[in-house]
Amino acid sequence: MTDKMTEDDLTAVVVQRLEATPDARLREVTQAFVRHLHAFAKEVRLTDEEWFTGITFLTATGAMCDQTRQEFILLSDTLGFSSLIDLINHSDVEALATEPTILGPFYVPDSPERAFGDSMVEYDDGGEPAIFTGIVTDTEGHPLAGVLLDVWQNAATGFYAVQQPGVQPATNLRGRYRTDAAGRYEIRTVRPVPYPIPADGPVGQLLRDTGRHEWRAAHIHVKASKDGYEPVTSHVFDRESRYLDSDTVFGVKDSLIEDFVAGPDGVLVCEHPIMLASAAVELAGAHD
Repeated sequence: MTDKMTEDDLTAVVVQRLEATPDARLREVTQAFVRHLHAFAKEVRLTDEEWFTGITFLTATGAMCDQTRQEFILLSDTLGFSSLIDLINHSDVEALATEPTILGPFYVPDSPERAFGDSMVEYDDGGEPAIFTGIVTDTEGHPLAGVLLDVWQNAATGFYAVQQPGVQPATNLRGRYRTDAAGRYEIRTVRPVPYPIPADGPVGQLLRDTGRHEWRAAHIHVKASKDGYEPVTSHVFDRESRYLDSDTVFGVKDSLIEDFVAGPDGVLVCEHPIMLASAAVELAGAHD
């Protein structure tokens, strides 16, 4: 008679069988995943019914995905997992560099190129006019000319253009700008507003079941890049926005919160410095 298999025996057998994985990194990741997945089930003493509820939830999450909506990324965002991955991969870049945060589900590549000071407003939604401006430097404070800033945000209605095809022009509140010789950028836009993430699917139901809301604090997205420097994907948050302390995707960082202040002509101005680390600095850190 053989001894009965224990929970830990089973975990060890599965991990051992994965030793045959030819790719070393895939082997490392899958073995660690199995160990942690099994440990989770053992810690909470997962029941048959709970296991099947989880399977049903993941199936429904997949069913919500299409070419314009990625429910699994939304799930990752709301569990703080996207922000964790961001910290793992980017927080070791030069400490003075602008802090990164998540890309978000509404980024669209190939936004139109716009000139310094041009407006990216193509749809009158009653939003409060604002100027988003600042200077881009390296971590030693030297201005950087020709930095590409890919910027996008939601309208005053709360929606991004990609969410309202046929209502907003596809390129509304999106644009690619370059810093001038002094490293400055200037973008005419509208003040961003808080908005709810799509909550009509399984992720929204999970938020409700766990007593959480679906709202994001008001922000402007910006991706900054220049050859020879580590690119950064970040946000700029409105200091007067609701949900700064409870942003549903855990994207808010203190260094990314700015004021919108009325300028001499009454138009709101948000000034935000951006600092890029040399790619050499990032590379050197990777070998420490």
